[in-house]
Amino acid sequence: MGKDYYAILGIGRNASQDEIRKAYRHSALKWHPDKNQDNKEEAESKFKDIAEAYDVLSDPKKKGIYDQFGEEGLKGGGPSAPEGAGGEATGGGMPSGFSYQFSGDPNDMFARFFKDSFQRSHSFGSSPFDDFGGLFGGGMHGFMGGPMGMGMGMASDAGAGGQRKRPATFDLNCSLEDLYNGATRKMKVTRTSTTLRRDPATVLEVNLKPGWKAGTKVTFASEGDEIGNTGQAQDVVFVIREQRHHIYTRDGSNLLHHRPVPLVDALTGFEFEIPSLEKDKVLKIRVKDMVTPTYTKVIKGKGMPSSKDPSAKGDLVVTFDIIYPHQVSDSAKEQLKKILPRN
Repeated sequence: MGKDYYAILGIGRNASQDEIRKAYRHSALKWHPDKNQDNKEEAESKFKDIAEAYDVLSDPKKKGIYDQFGEEGLKGGGPSAPEGAGGEATGGGMPSGFSYQFSGDPNDMFARFFKDSFQRSHSFGSSPFDDFGGLFGGGMHGFMGGPMGMGMGMASDAGAGGQRKRPATFDLNCSLEDLYNGATRKMKVTRTSTTLRRDPATVLEVNLKPGWKAGTKVTFASEGDEIGNTGQAQDVVFVIREQRHHIYTRDGSNLLHHRPVPLVDALTGFEFEIPSLEKDKVLKIRVKDMVTPTYTKVIKGKGMPSSKDPSAKGDLVVTFDIIYPHQVSDSAKEQLKKILPRN
């Protein structure tokens, strides 16, 4: 019986490409050899199977053949389709001449996957959520900045049973440090009232919990404008937005960091420090291995906390770019030829 690539990634056969991608990320991090020093041989085997499963299921052509013929058919052991006019395959057999063997490097796939994630998030000059304030009335200001006006034409819809409340929604930009440690944001809002007796302005406290993700919503019931003269008021909703960070990129519960390394350090080992998101702390990371273009360093438990259990943290995934010297003297080249192996 052939390999069940769906079972290897822990997904159903109707999984979308986004679900396949997420499953690979989760499984590859779980079984990365760096995180499984006590059972490294088993981890390396599973890590390779995970890479092969992702290589097949993320490619529409290979996935289609696998779904129809299984691993045996994918790797050339299934029945070939009979040839029709012009020599093209017809019927329900395997495409003529197709044969697949996984020959990729699991470490290379892992490194490229996380480098791509890092580069996608840094492809803009600034975060797409850096300045949403201008979209809303008086802007998006904290307690010391200025009030947020409610009257934005979002108060109500007319329905068969009368007026229906619609919330006043604001984006709340948060630093990665705030979402790691937790924080309290005080937001001053102004609101209109016709029949309600209340202050024209109020301060709402948004308590950010460690591990909250972008898109999390915090609702304050009936703190917005009064709807007509009904005695009912809008809810005020803050939507958490994550600001771009200059050192880290968030990937679910994991943190990504991309670092240039000089060739001499890549060959001989090195140590570096990066500021932690935890207040006033620094992470010291030592790399003993030789760093190749496909090398990835996974530091267990140094990612983002879980909002459900702040003591449970994701991982820090570090990828590298090797920086070559601009020039090397002739004498140094001769020494390198004597020192470095050719295979």
